Amino acid sequence: MINATFDASWLVITLFVVDLVVRIAAIIIVPRNRRPTAAMAWLLAIYFIPFVGVFLFLLIGNPRLPRKRRRKQAAINEYIHDTSASLEFGTLRPNAPQWFRSLVSLNRNLGAMPIAGDNAATLISDYQQSLDAMADAIREAKRYVHVEFYILQSDDSTDNFFRALEEVAERGVVVRVLLDHWANRGKPHYKRTLRRLDAMGAHWHLMLPVQPLRGRYQRPDLRNHRKLLVIDGDVAYMGSQNVTDSSYNLRKNIRRGLHWVDLMVRVQGPVVASINAVFLSDWYSETDETLRHEIDLFSVTSGPGDLDCQIVPSGPGFDFQNNLKLFLGLLFAAQQKIIIVSPYFVPDEALLLAITTACQRGVHVELFVSEEGDQAMVYHAQRSYYEALLRVGVVIWMYPKPFILHSKSVTIDDEVAVIGSSNMDMRSFGLNLEVSLLVRGEEFVRDMRAVEDNYRGLSRQLTIEEWRRQPLRSTILDNLARLTSALQ
Repeated sequence: MINATFDASWLVITLFVVDLVVRIAAIIIVPRNRRPTAAMAWLLAIYFIPFVGVFLFLLIGNPRLPRKRRRKQAAINEYIHDTSASLEFGTLRPNAPQWFRSLVSLNRNLGAMPIAGDNAATLISDYQQSLDAMADAIREAKRYVHVEFYILQSDDSTDNFFRALEEVAERGVVVRVLLDHWANRGKPHYKRTLRRLDAMGAHWHLMLPVQPLRGRYQRPDLRNHRKLLVIDGDVAYMGSQNVTDSSYNLRKNIRRGLHWVDLMVRVQGPVVASINAVFLSDWYSETDETLRHEIDLFSVTSGPGDLDCQIVPSGPGFDFQNNLKLFLGLLFAAQQKIIIVSPYFVPDEALLLAITTACQRGVHVELFVSEEGDQAMVYHAQRSYYEALLRVGVVIWMYPKPFILHSKSVTIDDEVAVIGSSNMDMRSFGLNLEVSLLVRGEEFVRDMRAVEDNYRGLSRQLTIEEWRRQPLRSTILDNLARLTSALQ
């Protein structure tokens, strides 16, 4: 009996010491080089649910890519910056505002290609039309087709896209394909898609593979979220749309009748080289192949338009949150109007401050979001910000269910816009590899405004009175989800 008591006492003491050491170590380790909100969220998780909190921190607590991949990205950035420093990328539009020139310099210093003039950009807002337009462009290929999508599925909606790849591959065009590993594995048609790529002779690779038994591992919730297509370095497509059916072929979506609404842009001109540089960077990261002997990245041709464009890549391979800095610069520069379209809107403190400050200095701000969410945690975290936005005067438009408004864009005043793969959320800022297109040109903004007008006509406005009538259970869920969104 004495021995049992003695052993139990030592067990209690040991557990107490271990718990104390973990808490002290957490205070030292967790906040280092981490945003205060993220550090606080992790510390709360570790303190209140220690075993689960520590396990999750060890699993997903490092928001950075492995060191080898970061070195690759740094080498790519240095090569692109140095090689393109003295090159001319078209003729720029005159009379750019000083704030725009400084924003372009910021992007350049963070790893973007130079701004390019003489570009044309055409918006495509119809889902199936976008897939078919990309298929038509692929059929015009003479040398190579570069395909990089977060989700890539061979199904009835995308069959034309895949048939186009098969046709050009059969006549000797090189087809290179990148698709995110975690986003596709286990999804409908995954194995069928890979078999179809193999059968056509495509060179394909998984992006950010989580395959520890093969020595390929990083934080499992890092994603390559980019969506882009490049044909011969002459034409490119990019935006928010994946290559899959608008229901994503998921039973839960089909059961709820959900369909995605997206926006893509067709680009011609010198900026296509920048989009191709993003693909080649990701290809090198996954394969160690530079392809310099096959592709002259800086051989650019003038396009049929007059738009100034700059590609801004971002993600955990960069030292700074390139997309967040771009958005902040635009929001603080706006003088009349800001229109934001983001399916997942979970801002950090800086972004929320920039939006509320814009309203308070008289800028008209509108935010388009979906009435219904496809991801419960993100949906509720997003809702937790609505009251603060409504109180300062942000106009919030709710796109009607059963549609998920998946487009991602920002328009500033009447001259500048951004379109790409990046959401306005902490995941897109810190964990996802994204790509954004910065455009200066009134004609392009007018086209964007037409798309926004269409969204507005289909949506309903959320009022502060309606919001305050929400049940208490919704407020609790929203606030809990908001806390978890900072775990990065």
